[in-house]
Formats: sequence, structure tokens, C-alpha cells
Amino acid sequence: MGFFEKLVAGLGKTRDNIVSGMDSIFHGFSRIDDDFYEELEEVLIMGDLGVQATYDILDDLKAKVKEKHIKEPMECRELLIESIKEQMDIGETAYEFENHTSVVMVIGVNGVGKTTTIGKLAGKLRAEDKKVVIAAADTFRAAAGEQLKEWANRSQAELIGGQEGSDPASVVFDAVAAAKARHADVLMIDTAGRLHNKKNLMEELRKMNKIIDREFPEAYRETLVVLDATTGQNALQQAKEFNDVAEITGIVLTKMDGTAKGGIAVAIHAELGVPVKYIGVGETIDDLQKFDADDFVNALFERPKDDETSEEVSENK
Repeated sequence: MGFFEKLVAGLGKTRDNIVSGMDSIFHGFSRIDDDFYEELEEVLIMGDLGVQATYDILDDLKAKVKEKHIKEPMECRELLIESIKEQMDIGETAYEFENHTSVVMVIGVNGVGKTTTIGKLAGKLRAEDKKVVIAAADTFRAAAGEQLKEWANRSQAELIGGQEGSDPASVVFDAVAAAKARHADVLMIDTAGRLHNKKNLMEELRKMNKIIDREFPEAYRETLVVLDATTGQNALQQAKEFNDVAEITGIVLTKMDGTAKGGIAVAIHAELGVPVKYIGVGETIDDLQKFDADDFVNALFERPKDDETSEEVSENK
């Protein structure tokens, strides 16, 4: 199964949660009126798309309905799909860090798949012939270092670690020195996700950033927060809190294959203005992929990939 097929399968619960409700509204209403829009609003919000994204999507839908003089509710389905895609567009510069010598800081609470995500990303970068150094700066959790060591070996990345309980900033200092000496393309930093103690976390991140700014000022900076999609609105709250203590540039959503709350991908983008950059639907390296708004929405609504659609169109000409 390719990634798109896995995404279609993985979004099954989310589809049941959102799309079936939408389709019953499209079929159940004979005209487009305030009641029609209210019902759609309820389905979108209950599907974890969030209040802001729902309002934005419906405002866009209303404008298109008016502009195209649409009267039939069923004709709104494609317009709604396009509106959701537009909400989730991540722009052309989302992966700019790959084109520079860069430092990628990865944050997230324990249990969301943060360490695994670092390993998978390192593996993907190594597959592109990039030299990767990983800093094991989550020194408060012994298992994190062991996990990272395993992933570093698997992906042939170099691991710089410290003793359990040692100062994470000192690990970052050593890792920056190693990355520079070895002319690494990407330095990835695993951090402790102690969000329950925001003051400590903020101080820790501040120290790390200060060292990177001083020792590696030329490096391109990327800060990714890893979130567990199965936690829905709780993931959005975590993203907001991490955004308070760090300048987040992207989201990694894991465990999309086991959740009815996949709509949270739309909510996070709308509420924070921070794009979902990677999405995970399984355990292997290939199950973590760059986020593609078209693929995500097509998979959610069980439509073919856009390139398949265009092939069909050209075949029919």
C-alpha cells in the first residue's frame, strides 16, 4: 500500500466523524439557507475542525455559492472540499530548511512519538544524502537516549548525547561543535517535553537557543512540535502552549491512522497560523511523510489523488 492508500484507510474514523455528517446534510436539504449552513457548522465543529477554521471555511463557501449562483445543496460538496484545501495550503517555502545548513529543534510532550519522529526524519534526510547529527538533549528521560541511539544507528546519523540528568544546553553545545566540524547538513535536537512545568521548559529552550545563536548563527532555524492526533482538541491546546514558549515553524501530526479526530489538522493551521508539515499514519519510516493538503483532503473524502484525476481528464479528451 502506498502512502496515499494508507492515508485513505487511516482517515476512516475521521471520515465517519465528518464526511458522513456533511453528506447527510447535502442530501437532506432541498435548498441552501441559514439552517443548511448552521447544520454544516455544527458538523465541522464537532469533527474537530475548530471554530476559527469552520467560520473561515463557511465564509469562503458562502462567497463561492453567491458568486456561482448555486442553488442545490449537493453542488456545495466540491466547493466545500476546495475551501478546506485552501485553508490547509502550507506554501512553497515550508521545507526551506532542507536547502540550507540547518538546526531543527523538535519539541513535544512524552508519548506523542517525538523521538520516533526525529529518527524517521533523520532517515528521510539521510536517504537524500544529507549528513545528519542528532543531539539527545532530552536528558531527563533515560529511554529517550536509548531510542534515539537505535534510530541513529538505523539511519546512519551521528548521535551526540549526554549523561542522564546532565544539562541539555551542554549537549546542544557539543552537538553544534560536532555538526560544524563534520560539515553536517542538518542538526536535529531532541528536547524534554515537560509542558506541565512551562517555566523550566522556557528557560531550557532559551539556553539552547542562546547557544545556537552564538555558536551557529549562520544556521537556518526550524522548530517542529510533535502532536498526537488522537488527542484532538488537547493537541491544539498543546500546540498553543508550546507556541508560547518557542517560535514554532511547523507541526508534525502522528497517529493519524487511529483517530476520529483528524480534523484537528485543519483546526491547528487555522487557529495558530502554523502549518502541518509532516503527517504519520504508521510505524515505519515511510509512514511519516510531508504533508500535502490536496492528498489529505482527497483521502478524507475518498477522492482520487489530483494527479490521477488529471490523468483521467487527459485520457477522456
